Amino acid sequence: MRISVNWLRELVDVTLAPEELAETLTIAGLEVEEIEDRRQLADGVVIGKIVERQPHPNADKLSVCQVDIGQPTLLNIVCGAPNARADIYVPVATVNTYLPAVDLKIRPTKLRGVRSEGMICSLAELGLEKESAGIHIFSQENLKLGGDVRPLLGLDDVIIDISPTANRADALSMVGVAREVAALTGASLHLPKVAPISIPAGEGILSLKVADKQACPAYIGTVIEGVKIAASPEWLQRRLQAAGVRPINNVVDATNYILLEWGQPLHAFDRDRTQALAGGDSLTIGVRFARENESLKTLDGQTRSLKPQNLLITANDRPVALAGVMGGEETEVHSGTQNIILEAALFDPVATRRSSRAQSLRTESSARYERGVNQAELDIACHRAIALIVELAGGTPIAQTVADGRENTTSQPIQLRLARIHQVLGAVKRDNAIGQIEAEDVERILTDLGCQLELASTKDKVWTVTVPPYRCRDLEREIDLIEEVARLFGYDRFIDKLPDKTEPGGLSFEDRAQRQLREAFRAVGLTEVVQYSLVKPEKDEVVLANPLFVEYSALRTNLLDGLIDAFEYNQSQGNGALNAFEIGRIFSRSEDGVQEADSIAGILGGDLISEGRWSRSGKPAPMTWYEAKGILESVFDRLGLAVEYQPDRKDDRLHPGRTASLWLGGKRLGTFGQLHPQLRQKRGLLDAVYGFEMSCSVLLGALAREDLQTPHFRPYSTYPALERDLAFFAPVKVSVVELEMAMKKAAGGLLDKVELFDEYRGENVPDGQRSLAFSLAYRASDRTLTDAEVEPVHNKIREALVERFNVSLRS
Repeated sequence: MRISVNWLRELVDVTLAPEELAETLTIAGLEVEEIEDRRQLADGVVIGKIVERQPHPNADKLSVCQVDIGQPTLLNIVCGAPNARADIYVPVATVNTYLPAVDLKIRPTKLRGVRSEGMICSLAELGLEKESAGIHIFSQENLKLGGDVRPLLGLDDVIIDISPTANRADALSMVGVAREVAALTGASLHLPKVAPISIPAGEGILSLKVADKQACPAYIGTVIEGVKIAASPEWLQRRLQAAGVRPINNVVDATNYILLEWGQPLHAFDRDRTQALAGGDSLTIGVRFARENESLKTLDGQTRSLKPQNLLITANDRPVALAGVMGGEETEVHSGTQNIILEAALFDPVATRRSSRAQSLRTESSARYERGVNQAELDIACHRAIALIVELAGGTPIAQTVADGRENTTSQPIQLRLARIHQVLGAVKRDNAIGQIEAEDVERILTDLGCQLELASTKDKVWTVTVPPYRCRDLEREIDLIEEVARLFGYDRFIDKLPDKTEPGGLSFEDRAQRQLREAFRAVGLTEVVQYSLVKPEKDEVVLANPLFVEYSALRTNLLDGLIDAFEYNQSQGNGALNAFEIGRIFSRSEDGVQEADSIAGILGGDLISEGRWSRSGKPAPMTWYEAKGILESVFDRLGLAVEYQPDRKDDRLHPGRTASLWLGGKRLGTFGQLHPQLRQKRGLLDAVYGFEMSCSVLLGALAREDLQTPHFRPYSTYPALERDLAFFAPVKVSVVELEMAMKKAAGGLLDKVELFDEYRGENVPDGQRSLAFSLAYRASDRTLTDAEVEPVHNKIREALVERFNVSLRS
C-alpha cells in the first residue's frame, strides 16, 4: 500500500518527518518497504511561459523558444515537442537541474548550432508518466513565473510504501493508516464527512438476486443517470498516480479513489450496455457461482473459461464480472457512457481467494476482499462514492436496491486482565527506570485504537473491551489486545534480559533416535532426500479443502511412491540409479479423523560396483535381492536390532514372490521387496529395483531399550570355535529364519553362529524341496571345546530339524 504523506496529513494531524513516520510504523508492525521522495523528481524545475516560438533554422522538427521564468532575461531553449507554442505555461528545468526519471543533468549546450539554456519538460521526464507525446502545458492561468512546479504536479509529496501483515486488512486504506498513526502519535483524526444520501428504492428499475448469502453478505446497486464521462481533475489524477493507480476517467477514478481511501472496492457498470447484454425489459443483477462451459471477457482483454469456484456478477443470469476480482469488458464504462450502475458489495474472503486463484488473477480489489473489508463502513463508502461521482461527472441517482444479509457487526466484548498483561509482556522501560505497564497506559492505548473500555473489576484491574468494527477480524481474544498494547507501547521499550537461571539444552530421545537412524542409512551408502508432503490425489488420500495447485492437493499416504518417482526422474536425466531413503510424515483416514505418523522408506537399484567393471567387460550387473537385503541387514546390525522376515504378497507395487514383511519384537515393522515387473516396465526402470518402508514408531520403540541406549560390554571368548557343516533337503515353504531359530533353540548356549552358505534347486533334489547347507560354529567362553562335547549338541540339532520340519539329512 503506497501512502501519500500529503494525503495522510489531511486525515490526521501528524507532524513527524516522513523518515520518522516510517520508523514509527515499522516498529508498530506495519513494515515500510520503501520511502519514495517525489520532491526530488522536479527539484529545480520552475514555472515558465513561452513568450515566442520560432522554427529552428537547421532542423525541421525543432523549434527555438524564448521562455520567461521571472528573470530579467529570457531563456533561449531549443525544444523538439510538437505542441510547443507561444503563450503557454510550462515546466522548465533550469541549468544544473538533475532529472532522476531520465538520469539527465541539464547543461548549457548547442543543438544544431543554436544555444539552449534549459529544457521544457514533459510528464515522462518528470517521472509522472511512462511516455508523453509532448511537453506538459499547465491549464491554470496567471501562474507565478519562476515558482516551484512541484505543488502543481503533486510532486511536493513523499510516498511511504508499507507491507501490512495478512491480519491487518484495515491498513490497506488511507483511513485505516490514519487511524493507526493517530493511535501511535496521539494526533487528531479528520476523517471525511459523509452525509447520508436519500435515494428512491429500485423497484421496477433494478432487482437483485443473491444465490449464496455467505459468499455475498451484502450488495448495494445504485443507478445513476446522466453522467458525463471526462478526464478527472488533476488533483485526483495526481493522487491516484501517487498511489500507483493509472487514471482512466472521472467515474472509474472516483471508485478507485474510494478504494484507496476507505479500503472498499467498488465497480461501475455501463447500464445501457448491461441492459443490452442481458436482454429483456427488466434488469436483475445476480450473484452466483459459475457453471460449466461459461466464459467472460474481463477488463484486461482476456477471455476466461470460468470454473465452478468463480463467483460471478450476472445481468439476467449472464456473467458480466468476476465478483470482487475484475469487471467484464462488455459492460465497462467508456467515453460514451451516460448511465451507470454502481456496485458496492461485500464478498466472502475465502470465496474471493479461490476465485482469484482459479483464474491466476489478483487485483487491488481481490487483495482487499481476501483479507476482509470493513462490513460496518460499506454504506459510508457507497455514499461517499456516489457524492464524488455526482460532483465530478454530474448525473442523478434515481434508484438504489439493497440485498443485506449482514449479521450484527458489533463484536463480542473481551475480558482483559492487567495481571495477564504483566505476565505476558514482563518489565518495560519507563523514564530511565524499569517498571510495568500501568493501567493508564492500557486505557490510553486501547482508547486511541477506537476500543471502548469498561472497568469490570477495580481491585484486579479487569476491563470489558468492545472492539471497533474495523478491527473485529483482527482483535478476537485477550491475547490479541495484549499484542496491541505491546505494539503501541513500543517493542523498543521492552527489557532484553535473559532469565536468571538457565539450564543446558539437549535433544529429546526421538531426535537422538532419528539422528541415529539417518546416520545408519547414510553409512550404507544411501542418500537422504526430502520430498513434498502434498501429492496429486489418486486413491484414498486426504484431500485439502483449499489447495494451491491440483498437483499438490492431497496429503501423501506413504513415502515409497515419491521415491519411485524420484528414481524414475533421476534415471531419465541420465543420473543412473538413485539409492536413497527418506524420513517423513504420512497421513491416513480413520474413524477418529485424519491420523499422522512418521515413516521411513528407501529405494535401491543399479550396480553396486561403480568401478572395476572391466572384469565384466564393462557391463553393469543388476542388484540381487540378497544384495539389497544385505544393505538393509547392515543397517539393522548397526542399530543392534534383530528383524525377522516373513513372506508377504499384500503390496501390489512389489513382486509377489520377492517381498517380505518385516517384524521386530512381535510387531509389524514394515515391508521390503523388489518392485513388480509390470510397474518397472511401465516406468521404464532398471531391471531390479528394491524398496522398503517401515514405521518410525516401531523402530523408535525398539531403540528405546536400555541395552541399546546404554551399550554394555560383553566379554568375547579367547578360545577358538569348533565348526560343523549341516546339509539337508527342506521344504521350500520353510524359511531359513525358522530353521536358524530352531537350531539355536536346540543347541542352547554353545552354538555361537549359524550361517547359510549354499542353496540348490534342480536335478537330484525332490520336488517342492531345496538343498540347504549351513555352517555352525560352536564356542565356549572358558575353554576349548572338544568333539565329545560338540557332537551331542550337533545331533540334537539334527533331530530337532527332522522332528519339526521333516527335513532329509544329507550330512
